[in-house]
Amino acid sequence: MTTANNGSAAGCPVLTTANGAPIGVQQALTAGPRGPLLMQDVALLEQMQHFNRERIPERVVHAKGSGAYGTFTVTQDVTRYTRAAIFSKVGKKTECFLRFSTVAGERGAADAERDVRGFALKFYTEEGNWDLVGNNTPVFFVRDPYKFQNFIHTQKRNPETNLRDMTMQWDFWSQCPEALHQITILMSDRGIPATYRHLNGYGSHTYSLINAIGERVWCKFHFKTLQGIRNMTDEEAAGVIGQDRESHQRDLFHAIAKGEFPRWRVCIQVMTEKQAESFRWNPFDLTKVWPHAEFPLIEVGVLELNRNPRNYHAEVEQAAFKPSALVPGIGPSPDKMLQARLMSYADTHLYRLGVNHHQIPVNRPRCPVMNYIRDGAMADGSYGSATNYWPNTVASAPKPDPSFADPAWTLGQTIVDRFDSTQGHDDYTQAGNLFRMFDEGHRDRLASRIAGGLGQTSRAIQERMLCHFFRADPDYGTRIAKKLGIDTSAFHQQMAAAGAKV
Repeated sequence: MTTANNGSAAGCPVLTTANGAPIGVQQALTAGPRGPLLMQDVALLEQMQHFNRERIPERVVHAKGSGAYGTFTVTQDVTRYTRAAIFSKVGKKTECFLRFSTVAGERGAADAERDVRGFALKFYTEEGNWDLVGNNTPVFFVRDPYKFQNFIHTQKRNPETNLRDMTMQWDFWSQCPEALHQITILMSDRGIPATYRHLNGYGSHTYSLINAIGERVWCKFHFKTLQGIRNMTDEEAAGVIGQDRESHQRDLFHAIAKGEFPRWRVCIQVMTEKQAESFRWNPFDLTKVWPHAEFPLIEVGVLELNRNPRNYHAEVEQAAFKPSALVPGIGPSPDKMLQARLMSYADTHLYRLGVNHHQIPVNRPRCPVMNYIRDGAMADGSYGSATNYWPNTVASAPKPDPSFADPAWTLGQTIVDRFDSTQGHDDYTQAGNLFRMFDEGHRDRLASRIAGGLGQTSRAIQERMLCHFFRADPDYGTRIAKKLGIDTSAFHQQMAAAGAKV
């Protein structure tokens, strides 16, 4: 009896190789019952080879974590501050993914250790993924990115003993007074959350919000647990760790599985650019908070976690969060640590997961993705034969839309904007000078080579390129035009009508 690859005679799925070929017997192929193995047992070789490679590098920080899917629902109108589609109307729902983590420990660390907790969110908006990478504290240990990697080294292991080292940690902190605020929080009674459900989350950094008419304000994000704050004493934590090193993972997974969906009230603080100029502390300093009495919390919505991942490795371990994943209406600020993280977080995923980590399902945007990024390891080829360069004149190719551009802003005496690199430059004089240095034969050979390639393109491209040659030198353009069989007199009239000097 023959059966399809997806079902056996008994009705069960048939075991297959990675390329889908059915496996008849799951026993090693040997020369006789006592061996040895045969190299032609490709199914066994495939299994062993993949097993040797099924672990990926763990995160340098935030290695131990738990995650869940959920929904963000807008409850208050904040469109006066931002045009981001996620906040466009009250009642709007957006799917999201939240990963909690400890910071210092490796993947085998205990959940109930005294440590900062990561609070990283990915919102799947219709204008792209928005990642908010934060912690359960509103501040951090350092404000200068040069110190970040060195600080993390002090939280890891002594290079000689391979042990956690209090001398390293406190030696560093004793020379960094800016860490005192975060140290006080970490060593306080809130230093060991009872579960991931019973802690607040913070974007920590200062971000910018931009509304529909281009007005910018500075913003901080807050996630207030609706389960209430619960923490453990050192003695309680030691008892939990002795019984269960995965206490937070277990609590989160089973709470969601039972329908006890954890929720957070999402709020923002808003500071105008004028207020920032006169604020008594640097408002972009990651070691400082904005006092709530001066900048009260403004409710935005409610976050609910309501679905567990089906596969931890695929959906939690491979989840990639990066502050550079921003959407129209939400942008960065002069926060030095944020500026550095815009690069470093994206870069770590290129190392851990590869250049196409954005194609992994948990990271894949829910909206159409159209760009000229191509190929690399594990590329899914979804772009097919589409044009792979910009600028181009292909009608169906994606193009920038100026309506999504952020407005310029002032940084000291400097204007921060996307300045048009094609304007205000003389791109023709030096090319023309070089052409005029050539002798007659050289000019002719140059024109022939250019016409040979340009002649294989459309008439529209030829004429557009000739405009540049004529602006460099009239003879330059005339020679090429003649070799292309283009009437130069008509072309001169066209150039004159366009106001060009030839």
